[in-house]
Amino acid sequence: MNATTQARYKVGGMDCASCATKIDTAVRRMPGVEDVSVSVASGTMTVQHDGSGDLVAIEKKVVGLGYSLRALGQKAGEDARRRGTLPVISPLEGEISKPHDHHHAHDGGHDHAHHDHDHSTTEIEGLHGHDHGPMDGPWWKSAKGRLTILVGFALTVAYGIGHLMPAYDTYIFTAAMLVGLVPIARRAVMAAFAGTPFSIEMLMTIAAVGAVVIDASEEAAAVVFLFLIGELLEGVAAGKARQSIRSLTALVPKNALLEENGQTREVPAEGLAVGTIILVRPGDRISADGVIVAGESAIDEAPVTGESTPVSKGVDALVFAGTINGDAALRVRVTAAAEDNTIARVVRLVEEAQESKAPTERFIDRFSRYYTPGVVAVAALVAILPPLVAGASWNEWIYKGLAILLIGCPCALVISTPAAIAASLSSGARRGLLMKGGAVLETLGKITAVALDKTGTLTAGKPQVTDVVAFGRNAEDVLRFCAALETGSSHPLAVAILAKAADDEVEIPAATDARALGGKGVTAVVEGQEVFLGSPRAAAERVSLPMAHSRRITGLNDEGKTVSVLIVGGVLAGAIAMRDEPRPDAKAGLKALTDAGIKTVMLTGDNARTATAIGKDLGIEVRAELMPEDKSRIVGELKRQGFVVGKVGDGINDAPALAAADVGIAIGGGTDVALETADAAALHARVGDIAAMIELSKRTMRNIYQNISIALGLKAVFLVTTIIGVTGLWPAILADTGATVLVTINALRLLRVRAA
Repeated sequence: MNATTQARYKVGGMDCASCATKIDTAVRRMPGVEDVSVSVASGTMTVQHDGSGDLVAIEKKVVGLGYSLRALGQKAGEDARRRGTLPVISPLEGEISKPHDHHHAHDGGHDHAHHDHDHSTTEIEGLHGHDHGPMDGPWWKSAKGRLTILVGFALTVAYGIGHLMPAYDTYIFTAAMLVGLVPIARRAVMAAFAGTPFSIEMLMTIAAVGAVVIDASEEAAAVVFLFLIGELLEGVAAGKARQSIRSLTALVPKNALLEENGQTREVPAEGLAVGTIILVRPGDRISADGVIVAGESAIDEAPVTGESTPVSKGVDALVFAGTINGDAALRVRVTAAAEDNTIARVVRLVEEAQESKAPTERFIDRFSRYYTPGVVAVAALVAILPPLVAGASWNEWIYKGLAILLIGCPCALVISTPAAIAASLSSGARRGLLMKGGAVLETLGKITAVALDKTGTLTAGKPQVTDVVAFGRNAEDVLRFCAALETGSSHPLAVAILAKAADDEVEIPAATDARALGGKGVTAVVEGQEVFLGSPRAAAERVSLPMAHSRRITGLNDEGKTVSVLIVGGVLAGAIAMRDEPRPDAKAGLKALTDAGIKTVMLTGDNARTATAIGKDLGIEVRAELMPEDKSRIVGELKRQGFVVGKVGDGINDAPALAAADVGIAIGGGTDVALETADAAALHARVGDIAAMIELSKRTMRNIYQNISIALGLKAVFLVTTIIGVTGLWPAILADTGATVLVTINALRLLRVRAA
């Protein structure tokens, strides 16, 4: 048995879901093809094949349908070299020339089978009336735009000559119509042979030819022109949706300042290797994901994460490609190659997610398979039955039947869901809200219960000093001695103490003869005195703890804080309390969920006392001292109680619970986890982003229902007005292309970013 391999292509001119359906149907029928995934939103096609098929034949089949095609990834480059250069077919002239060598730092192509990142590409292009290549530049420079202008010019000339020579206007308008109809008809025939007999091009061809037969050539020419205008507008709108997420790649600068052997030189950012050191000057965009090795500066992360204020970062802090350095130079060690940096992975994830259909979208796809043949049948009955049964005028009812054919074109209906989902996924990604596909996006809006991890999710994941308690010395002395003992230690509690000392600008004395006392604390000589810092129990073995001090320590423990007691020269000096504090937005984020009627519960493996204290501060139900399997069990219990459950965690310790939930959401666990583990991810780790995701899902579903109503509503109105003789072919084509444009524009409203 042959191993399954994958080929991935960029498809130009694919503006609506019916385009994707034609390509899918045609390619799926080719020998050796095991699966096909076509995404209108990202303009890509992924073909799984067993190796026995002919990729060249598959590519020619797609080009024959009228789309341009560009192979993506290393596999494509190898195939091109193996079979020789492919011709580039010019969309309008049909001229054949040798292909250019295309190189892109990142073009969305991603060979999932091998994660190859050699972006050599080969390209073949064809004519498509829906179509004519991608809308990368101004619309009038695209092949589609040029054809529309040409047909418009022909129609204008036809009106002029027809006015001068009215006896020949039928022939004149027929000639003008053929300028646009010939390529449309050619694609209709190709689609029919490829397995899609009821394509929009076929309906358009039948309607136009029929109009000429019943001596309505002027209307036929106008209808073809209006059809092309509608398709042009649709292409422009689809291009805007694609560019919204692709524009993220423009945030990464083309060049970087590489440091080698004490020298700095400018190099292409796409060639930076992991582990190299780059210099980022004040005001520059950071050219790669990395870790700061020298310097401290405020980083503007708004372009990537949506954070409204710059974030102060120093040594060992992570920085992301595309963010903007503030007021100081930084030296950064690169941690990810260009094709694997945060922005590149976000773009890939969204493009892949757009290929994952939502349940509503799958239903609309199934419905449209029966809808279009049904429309053809209804149009035929309208054209034939009244003349046969009631002796009505053949010309009148054939005209009405042709109008119904145009009204019934399914473009607006089929694109109603994917357009909204693509816009929503792109909008979410620009805010750091990543959702892996339409199904996840749709389910998020149905969530009725959210279970959240504590450490790293509701809290920052690292302890902070909350209280410096003076017993025998003042608070500054207590912090000074504690910091002296912890200097050089990487223990989380030591890091918290040193951070507090730095914030308070405390001068830390030197410590000598430092020793760790297993399970008890640390001791050292500071300013000539023996100093001890450790647990209250260990401290009680060295000095007597007065009842008042013991009660104070117990009270701090009851608040979920870890308390260490300081003894200086054998005398009780004070205590220091630390706790992993809630994220600044945790309380507001949880309130947003509860205000939306969503049940919230904390699931944590931490001790009950600490968890209860945090839960009381945040106003959330607490389930503590849980093993990973306990969290998964509780998620299952909530689902059995009828809740649709979202589980929020770091994507590692909570893996079983994330998998058990209806939607698993990664937060605060790092970019890798966010992009690869859960169903969705909040990249900049705000609890409020969970509510924002749910609200985005609800907005999207409302948008989808609006789109379906627009698509079906306009068709229903024009169907009735056509049958009673109020409207004809011109309004009929507007009912289709107009509805498609309206639906697309409505979906694009989701691209407007609302504050989280």
